This record gives sequence, structure tokens and C-alpha cells, in this order.
Amino acid sequence: MKKQFRPRLTEEENALIEKHRANNVQNVLVIGDLHEPFCLDGYLQFCKDTYKKYNCNKVVFIGDIIDSHYSSYHETSANGLGGADELELAINKIAKWYAAFPVADVTLGNHDRIIIRKAQTSNIPNKWIKEFTEVLNTPNWNYCTDVIYNGVRYVHGDKSGKARMAAKRDMLSTVSGHYHTDFYTEWMFGKNAAIFGMAVGAGIDSKSYAMGYMQGGKKEAIGVGVVLENGKIPFNVPMEL
Repeated sequence: MKKQFRPRLTEEENALIEKHRANNVQNVLVIGDLHEPFCLDGYLQFCKDTYKKYNCNKVVFIGDIIDSHYSSYHETSANGLGGADELELAINKIAKWYAAFPVADVTLGNHDRIIIRKAQTSNIPNKWIKEFTEVLNTPNWNYCTDVIYNGVRYVHGDKSGKARMAAKRDMLSTVSGHYHTDFYTEWMFGKNAAIFGMAVGAGIDSKSYAMGYMQGGKKEAIGVGVVLENGKIPFNVPMEL
């Protein structure tokens, strides 16, 4: 975005104006499902480059940052990692994401909640369960069900439904993940309002054993979402593969 230099002001005054403008304009990078430790090589660098390219100043992870394949409610791989090894590897990989984006929102996905659901199934009270920030060593990340910025809701999508459907149903611009093959931004216009639904795809490695359920099916969409100018300019950015 081109800076607006005011010739009657000094460079210092212009710098202050640009700083004030940057602080008041929110540009959001929305990172797709990671499913660590089964994220695609290169996806982190792609996210870092996209963040810089579009002058983003806020990050939302759209959920399923961990996979927890070893504890899935579905069939697991007999040749896969055990629980301790998979979690340790996931923590090590998430550390790189945390180093790149030390302040972020994380909307909890169905895979993130697997362990909590297993605890509930076993009638274990919440007090026995550690917080995500403690387990994953991410003290400055905000884990939440959903979050709204500038009239745009960011939510994983497993409960709210597909982005276009949720936006139209609730009359609220909605950005979601969960559906690994969905990648779009769709506007809907009414008499007094314009809203959009955005699906951000994912950052998964579909060749990993944890993603075996996808193999042979529809191709996953690898990319991110970007929402610029306080929710006014949403678009998808695909990763070159």
C-alpha cells in the first residue's frame, strides 16, 4: 500500500502520521489448519512472507493447530507415533510458529478439543486439564471459540458450518477453516448490508499418514486468508506448490 507523503510536513511528522495510521488500520493474516506435527513443509515461510507482503499486524490461526492423531475418535495408524512422541513433535513445531507470530488468536478446532472431549467422556473435571498455553508453551496466544474484529467473525467452522452458509445465516461476515478443500471469498449483498464468507483452506501435508482419510479424494487447498483495512478488503492467497 503506497504511503501518502505530505510535502508541507517534515519527515518526522510524516513518520508519526504513518505510525498512527498503521496503528488504527487492522490487517489480518488468517492461517489455515496446521494439524501439527503434520503441517506442510514451507507453509510457515509462506505465512511469514504473506504477513509481510500485505502489511499485516494481526494474526488469527483458524484452528486445528494440532492433530492428536494418536487419540482420534476415528481409526488411527498402527504405524504412527505414540501419544507422547506425537505431542512432543507437535510442541517443537508449534514453537517455530510461536517464534514467528508471538501474539495471535487461535480459534479452537475439533482436533484441538480431542483431549478435552476424551476427558469429558471419562468424567474427568476440567480442573485436571492443563490450559493450551501451558501444554504448547504459547503464553501470549489467545485460545478462544471465536473472535470478532471490525464486524468480521473468525471461527474454526466445525460447529458454525461452512463460511458462506454461516455468514448468510447470521448476517455476519465470517472467516473459517475446517474444510480443507474449501478456498474462496464470497460476497452477499442486501438492501442495507454487504457481508462475506471466506474459507481459508489449510496448511496440511496430505501425504502424511494422519491425513490418510483425504488421500484419493478432492485436492486440499493450501493457502491463507487476508482481511485488510479493518475488515473491508478480504481475499485468499494460495501457496505455490
